[in-house]
Amino acid sequence: MDNLVETVDTVFVVDDDESVRDSISMLLESVDIAHEAFASADEFLAAYDAGRNGCLVLDIRMPGMSGLDLQNELATRSANIPIIFITGHGDIPMAVDAMRRGAVDFIRKPFRDQELLDRIAEALTLDDERRSLSADRGEAEKLVAELTPRETEIFERVCLGQANKVIAIELEISERTVEIHRSQVMHKTGARSLAELVRLKIGLEQSEARA
Repeated sequence: MDNLVETVDTVFVVDDDESVRDSISMLLESVDIAHEAFASADEFLAAYDAGRNGCLVLDIRMPGMSGLDLQNELATRSANIPIIFITGHGDIPMAVDAMRRGAVDFIRKPFRDQELLDRIAEALTLDDERRSLSADRGEAEKLVAELTPRETEIFERVCLGQANKVIAIELEISERTVEIHRSQVMHKTGARSLAELVRLKIGLEQSEARA
């Protein structure tokens, strides 16, 4: 097995059957998709860095740590890598259970090359979207975290559409004080208009809901 290196969108193949690993590796190589193959879940875990982009093509039945065990272990590590399970006919109920726990898909053996490539393309796109969403959420959280408690309160009320006068009355402060806090909120978040401020709030709420 080649050593792990920093690459973009890598397909990690974990299967105890050498012929299956070789077959998938040859397929991925033929379409220039970066990939790395592992003979066991333990071998994969010893080398895997959750910071790397990619997806996991995983055999559901393996000696020692099974594919389901590996899925559970990755979940405990908060490694949200998209997983495509490879299953035999008798493993369908297990595969369905795995999807309930977050796997993106499963493919029955024997599978067609194009079917696997299509699932991999979808999984890689999903991983990119998740990471982009996480980065956007992290930036939004960072900006909002810089607000003082009073500024956060103003931020929430402004995004709800409350006028400065209403906010001043409800918080029992002067309208001028509300204007100052509102100006600070705009400055700290980088919002150039009320619409941008509201979009920041909505984006943060949507990313939290998706997470």
